[in-house]
Amino acid sequence: MPLIEHLMELRQRLLWSVGAFFIAFAVCYYFSTNIYGFLAQPLANVLFEQGGGDRRMIFTALYEAFFTYLKVAFFGAIFFSFPIWATQLWLFIAPGLYRSEKRTIMPFLVASPFLFLLGAALAYYFIFPLAWHFFISFETPAGAGTVPIQLEAKVSEYLSLVMHMILAFGIAFQMPVGLVLLCKVGILNVQSLRKGRRYAIVGMFVVAAVITPPDVISQVGLAVPLILLYEISILFAAWTTPKPPEEEKA
Repeated sequence: MPLIEHLMELRQRLLWSVGAFFIAFAVCYYFSTNIYGFLAQPLANVLFEQGGGDRRMIFTALYEAFFTYLKVAFFGAIFFSFPIWATQLWLFIAPGLYRSEKRTIMPFLVASPFLFLLGAALAYYFIFPLAWHFFISFETPAGAGTVPIQLEAKVSEYLSLVMHMILAFGIAFQMPVGLVLLCKVGILNVQSLRKGRRYAIVGMFVVAAVITPPDVISQVGLAVPLILLYEISILFAAWTTPKPPEEEKA
């Protein structure tokens, strides 16, 4: 195919991707209060369990709530339009691949969104309740000679933290896809993954400490699943990549 036709094809795929994002953004902005309710549900459950049914979140600037709903819509648009982006990217590069290459890449394309959803679900349904319980436990009730400490969470800060953690867990769970793919193309191998296990474990705890809030629950909650995924990556890499001649002789 001539270069100009490749550029026209790329332009068409980009237009479809951008169009899908703006449609998803408009839909998500319309339902932004529902998305906000879903993202705030873990904190609402923790506060309700502690007898704080009348608790609230606040905003301290006139424009803060408006921009918060825009951020929620932007986050939702990225999340829901991603399959369209990925499909358009695949339709652009697939004609240039051999059939064997398509069969090699297809499992990674299927596994990637599944792992992202798995990481996001782990953060939402397991890490958030534990972490919010931990943080709220530092509230101090009123007493003689003391000033009570009570949570008055800003809605923008809370939603930024939640969206940051969902994205961080989802992206971190892409590690098996990256490791197995690197082994398939020969940049890494199973032996190097096994030899580098101790360094990988240290690196995962460092990554977890950087991309999660400064509490032990979130950091261990991300590092432990990453270690398990690392071991699963070794098993899959050993299963899907050809063995070196030394192992075949042994």
